[in-house]
Amino acid sequence: MVTKFYQHILALVFAVDEINENPRILPNVTLGFHIYDSYTDSRRTYRTTLDLLFKSHQFVPNYKCGTQENVIGVIGGLSSDTSSCMADILGLFKIPQISYGSFEPAVKNQIKFPSFYRMVPSEALQYRGIIQLLLHFKWKWVGLYAIDNEGGDQFLQTMEEMLLQNGICSAFTERAQTHLRLSDSIQEMLYHKQSTLPVFMQSNANAVVIYGESASITWLGAVIGGIKISQILFLQNKRLSTAKVWITTAQIDFTLYPIQTITDMDRHMFHGAISFTIHSKEIEDFQKFLQLVNPSWENEDGFIKYFWEQAFSCSLSNSFIYGRCTGEEMLESLPAPYFEMSMTGHSYSIYNAAYALAHALHILQSAGLKRSARESSNRMVPQNVEPWQLHSILHKISFNNTAGDEIALDEHGELAAGFDITNLVTFPNKSYVRVQVGRLDPPGKVLTIDEDRIEWHRGLTQVPPLSVCNDICRPGYGKKKKEGKSFCCYACAPCPDGMISNEKDEETCVSCPEDQYPNRGQDQCIPKMPNFLAFGDTLAIVSTSSALLLSLLTAVVLGIFVKHRDTAIVKANNRSLTYILLISLLFCFLCSLMFIGKPNKVTCLLRQTAFGIIFCVSISSILAKTASVLLAFMATKPGSKMRKWVGKRSAYSIILSCSHIQVGICSLWLAMFPPFPDRDTHTMMDQIVLLCNEGSVTMFYCVLGFMGFLAIVCFTVAFVARKLPDSFNEAKFITFSMLVFCSVWLTFIPTYLSTRGKDMVVVEIFSILASSAGLLGCIFAPKCYIIVVRPELNSVKKKRNRAQ
Repeated sequence: MVTKFYQHILALVFAVDEINENPRILPNVTLGFHIYDSYTDSRRTYRTTLDLLFKSHQFVPNYKCGTQENVIGVIGGLSSDTSSCMADILGLFKIPQISYGSFEPAVKNQIKFPSFYRMVPSEALQYRGIIQLLLHFKWKWVGLYAIDNEGGDQFLQTMEEMLLQNGICSAFTERAQTHLRLSDSIQEMLYHKQSTLPVFMQSNANAVVIYGESASITWLGAVIGGIKISQILFLQNKRLSTAKVWITTAQIDFTLYPIQTITDMDRHMFHGAISFTIHSKEIEDFQKFLQLVNPSWENEDGFIKYFWEQAFSCSLSNSFIYGRCTGEEMLESLPAPYFEMSMTGHSYSIYNAAYALAHALHILQSAGLKRSARESSNRMVPQNVEPWQLHSILHKISFNNTAGDEIALDEHGELAAGFDITNLVTFPNKSYVRVQVGRLDPPGKVLTIDEDRIEWHRGLTQVPPLSVCNDICRPGYGKKKKEGKSFCCYACAPCPDGMISNEKDEETCVSCPEDQYPNRGQDQCIPKMPNFLAFGDTLAIVSTSSALLLSLLTAVVLGIFVKHRDTAIVKANNRSLTYILLISLLFCFLCSLMFIGKPNKVTCLLRQTAFGIIFCVSISSILAKTASVLLAFMATKPGSKMRKWVGKRSAYSIILSCSHIQVGICSLWLAMFPPFPDRDTHTMMDQIVLLCNEGSVTMFYCVLGFMGFLAIVCFTVAFVARKLPDSFNEAKFITFSMLVFCSVWLTFIPTYLSTRGKDMVVVEIFSILASSAGLLGCIFAPKCYIIVVRPELNSVKKKRNRAQ
């Protein structure tokens, strides 16, 4: 006899006594009960169920003898196998059956067993709770123990699929014996099993889920006890250790006393176990009722003799083995593995099941009495109740028990409630207590747990413990799959460039937000610094100073030419075109300043287009000057038709036509693809590049391409006119200036494309300043030298002498 389960019997007795004494429930009816033991045997279960329904001594199916009262309902059984066997028979007669411990999915089939109810929550809820518990503690390498029957098969199949879906691996699976009888030779079984260490001792999984019934714990305890009996303390140089986190399902109770008494099992091996238990509350006066239990009940209680003798190791009759029981032994003196004074979850379910049947019968009889009163002229006649009539009420039963809990069944006939999460704390006197450390509530299926209240196994080296296939990865590392191994077994690889992992054992490295970048250890994101050519930068200061200096120099040259506008060298090279060229070069130098500073909408719209138009005016002015020289020479030939093209009109036409084309390209650009301020977070890892998005790269290169075309044409014309006989012929200087100009912009394109951030802006500023300075220096430096240093050469007379 499992002494701990004797409380189940007492819970039923207490509930029936309480109902019979309660005038508000079944006031004119006295409930009675019969208790049968199935002996965990299917044949005995079927036989006992038939006896319950018909005759206690003679086996006559479907025959009722004597004055036996009607059975209105059955509570049981504890195991899923027992419940299923009972339901096979009770379902035929539509007798309500309320299980207080069955979780097996096969028993839950309402079509097969329409008369079957469960005063326990759904097993599917418990499965989800186990997964949430594993995820809460980040246990990814888990062992599975399951009872060796159909329910265990279903558990392993369902759980392994759920583990896989949640990124958890099963380190091993082991099957426990369905039954472990004390009458069997336990010693023989123990020695037979222990040729090697159990699987869980060879595995590095610290979390082990145990599914089944109390026999599963007994079997596991026997395995460990057998190892100690055989003195297998070392095997393959591994020290024996049972330091695990045992996670048990609600059907399991810690009934270890038979193994503790026969073997030298480590009584603390289950210390720190985390259990899903059926929710229970203390029922008022239940402990007082337990204190009244004594062996004098033997005539009315067929179980108490066996319980008392086993629990207290004494004899109620003369015995040479045990001493005689005094009858004054107290239940509260028994350790928890033998008997618990607080109401267990299963006893609480039996208590509620008795009340559920009582409430259903009360409702049915109340309705019958009212109907009888109407039909019999207010004469109250009790009605006979058939068991099948209770189903319509049990399907929607809902009431508050004496502890204040609402008891209701859902549409599947299961208790609409959650589970308690308890922690097992053991003591040297072979006793233990359960400490509630959390809850699993059904509406949102949310698990809450208080880690501070949990006591872990004393042999664990880390709290809370880890249960992983290998050492966890440090921050800055990600998991790399090992070929041929489970996905939970992995190597740790440094995060790729641009990615981080800031927690231990991250599955994968993640990219930082766009405005951040990884630190050197790749375990933290750092804000990126803005990257643009600010006015305070050294390059910006140099560029600004150069632009202003060159602008000032251009203004000085313009002033010299204005002051000496009537001299021969100024007049000979088309004075008005020279002014236009110098003014456009002045603006070229100044437009480079728009590239400095934080980009905004105005500067982005103007800087490329203004630069393109101003440079176009400069190059077209040079082209007009060169073309004028060439046309003038060609017009001097006898009979030449070029005379009509000679003059200022043609020069201005060249400037205007070329400028209009460039203005048209820029206008189309601004109208269709306007540039705008933008942020480039990808080009530079540690900086955000603030830039002007050109809107259309094609239009940008069209502007540059047209300037390049004009420069090539100008270079060609100047090259042709470089040796024409003229004292002040500037074609050779223009040729050289165009060579410098083209060289600068040809090197600009690859350099511009190969740089990033503000360096691109610096390259463009340098190209603008260098090409403009090349035009200014190559074209005007020789003239300024003559005007300022050698004014004697700046005369018509000298011009004519040089021409001769």
